[in-house]
Amino acid sequence: MTSELPHAPWLLGGESLLAFASVKQPLGDIPEGLRRVPGPCSITAARYDDSPVGPYRELAIGQPAHLGARLGLCITTMVVTSVDSRLGGRINWGFPKEMGTLVWLDEGDDRVLRWEERDIVVRASPVGPPLPVLLPLRALQRRADGLVSIRGHARGRGRVAHVDVEVPADDPLAALAGRHRGLMLAGMRLVMNPARRPVGLTATLRAPLRAPEPALTWAPQSQHTLSGD
Repeated sequence: MTSELPHAPWLLGGESLLAFASVKQPLGDIPEGLRRVPGPCSITAARYDDSPVGPYRELAIGQPAHLGARLGLCITTMVVTSVDSRLGGRINWGFPKEMGTLVWLDEGDDRVLRWEERDIVVRASPVGPPLPVLLPLRALQRRADGLVSIRGHARGRGRVAHVDVEVPADDPLAALAGRHRGLMLAGMRLVMNPARRPVGLTATLRAPLRAPEPALTWAPQSQHTLSGD
């Protein structure tokens, strides 16, 4: 692990799979101060070849939430293969990153990510031609110093895809199992901006660049303590 982890913003490059799943039950707790809203949950699998902390892989589950007038996704499950990414994600943005073994496979045009410890598999199969894509992102999280709003964006060559998710029936994320509409993003460039501290209904002030460790004041129900690869 590096002695001084990079502050936000982070610029990351690689490839990702994105899908949205309609579920009838919560997929774990969200931080105090945020409220759930109706809507699909996000499933994001990524292979980062370039990042401020080196190459790594990631799987993230987001649940729709709001904070005042702000709507966004609260990331409640997030597993990575890099110790530096885990710590950087927590102190910069309050993402509940945990360590795990993630295997990324290229199978022809298909892309597959497998979370070995929980036997969760995300497979994307393209069904459309590649087109330029720009995706705005907003996450609502809680760091040790309070609630924060995080903006970012991803651009690359996108292809509409079928995304099949396999989850054991006894896993807390079992409701995500099935086929969903999604997107494959190649040649991805992802920017994660510094967190901002919400003030009132519409204004924001820049939060400190990072929160002290421990950077989470809540523990997701689904979080496991795992060894990374």
